[in-house]
Amino acid sequence: MDLHELMRPAPTSLPRAIGRVTLGLALAGAGITHLTVAREEFRAQVPGWFPVDEDVTVLASGVAEIVLGGSLVVLARWKVAVGLLVAAFFVVIFPGNVGQWLEGKDGFGLDTDTKRFVRLFFQPVLVALALWSTGAFAALRRAGRG
Repeated sequence: MDLHELMRPAPTSLPRAIGRVTLGLALAGAGITHLTVAREEFRAQVPGWFPVDEDVTVLASGVAEIVLGGSLVVLARWKVAVGLLVAAFFVVIFPGNVGQWLEGKDGFGLDTDTKRFVRLFFQPVLVALALWSTGAFAALRRAGRG
């Protein structure tokens, strides 16, 4: 894989730019709520087996979301790299969603096993949105051919 291909500015379009900025604002907003009004709700998403204190995990992930979301909005030149990081972040936090479902923890209106299970299918959508809206899908394909 050619890392230079991944760092080359990706072509953009208005729909991709809207998707990238919308995702960035949503991530930053979610991060802010991690640190403020929804801190307790986010604690429900930390699996019981995770070895770090729930509150520390929520605070750290909130800061990460603010940084990643802001980066999606303002670092357009680096959008491919940021898109890859955001997609990786969504993959890394997915076990928290699985843990919430398996442990039957309520949070954000997810108060049944069915609701918690259905939510799991939205994480791949977020990964795909991060990769598509930043041009990272195309960059990965180009890098794979190189």
